[in-house]
Amino acid sequence: MRVMGWIFGLAAGTLVAACTQLPVDGPHHRDITTSATTSLVSDRHAVVLDYALVDINKAVLENAVDVGPGSFFRTFGKGSGPPPVIRVGVGDVVQVSVFEASAGGLFIPAEAGARAGNFVTIPPQQVDRSGTINVPYAGAIQASGRTPSEIQRDIEGKLANRAIEPQAVVTLAEQNATEVSVVGDVLTTANRFRVRLGGERVLDMISKAGGLKFPGYELFVTLQRNKKRSTVYFPTLINNPSENIYVVPGDTLYVYREQQKFVALGALATVGQTQGLTAQFAFEQERLSLNEAVARAGGLLDLRANPGQVFLYRVEYREALERMGVALEKFPHGQKLIPTVYRANFRDPSSFFFAQGFMMRNKDVIYVSNADSVEVVKFLDYLRAITSTVSGVAGDAVLTKDATRGRHVLGQ
Repeated sequence: MRVMGWIFGLAAGTLVAACTQLPVDGPHHRDITTSATTSLVSDRHAVVLDYALVDINKAVLENAVDVGPGSFFRTFGKGSGPPPVIRVGVGDVVQVSVFEASAGGLFIPAEAGARAGNFVTIPPQQVDRSGTINVPYAGAIQASGRTPSEIQRDIEGKLANRAIEPQAVVTLAEQNATEVSVVGDVLTTANRFRVRLGGERVLDMISKAGGLKFPGYELFVTLQRNKKRSTVYFPTLINNPSENIYVVPGDTLYVYREQQKFVALGALATVGQTQGLTAQFAFEQERLSLNEAVARAGGLLDLRANPGQVFLYRVEYREALERMGVALEKFPHGQKLIPTVYRANFRDPSSFFFAQGFMMRNKDVIYVSNADSVEVVKFLDYLRAITSTVSGVAGDAVLTKDATRGRHVLGQ
């Protein structure tokens, strides 16, 4: 018993000493933890972030929303209905014509027969930095921020006491302040385009810019309006007309390429791989189902995966989860985005139909957990390694003891 105690003590000392001599990529986590001057740490046994766990079923598919990173409609509105009113701005060129009811008035001479009509056209003029234009006998007229009809009424009011029943017609001869910028991955080199008075939508402006440089499923569109901004996945503008909202002068559209990707972790593998997977994959198509994503990641690893525990991590809209029937009382009422883990049970043959209808989103994370038996095997392998080390040390000790005895006999 003394010998065995000495053997186990020697083995333990050897293992501890060996840990400090083995090659590593960096410091041990304990060294980092204990060497910190100060720290802010969480309870390792507590959940850092509250999340909802949702099994993929029929209700989930019926209420899942296929959305991108944002929404033009929710941010700016005006997805339907009349186009926004285009107003005159600084730099626009305005032309004014004034009509009188009869000759002999302010603008029309008594010998009106020499004229084509009872009106006079004032030369076109540009709206100055103060936002005004000048009309004879009416003075400075505020034009910027007004519609042509509003300018007309102002002119008529100021000429009412001097002209004979004056009526004004204001036309926008040249639009310079009603432009939208379109930049990024579009084909034309020009980047500023005028908005027609009838109104134009996001896709209209992208078309004016020459169209797209890359496939639509690789592109996103950001709309900046004053201090607000929002980004949508380009195909959403095609598939969801409410997102194709009207633009207004001063808007900036930024079209940029960003391939949609997902991350795959855990018991997934490509052909011939046995150690699991950690990798990032591009969609390479507009719509990618959960089935297709798992296949692209190599499928479930036969020797490790638990097919009943296939998880997908994403941040989900609260209203979508509520429609699915998920109880969200434990989340703050104002929290619109809920961390969500969806679970697919591939042991159930019908789950493949659900997974085929469950669409991936950009930056989703798929995680396939190990089967319980794998954890048992890991423990047994660990135990086997320890016992083999102890056995080796015990054997060396016996050999050393025998050698010592032999030397003692020879010495005698």
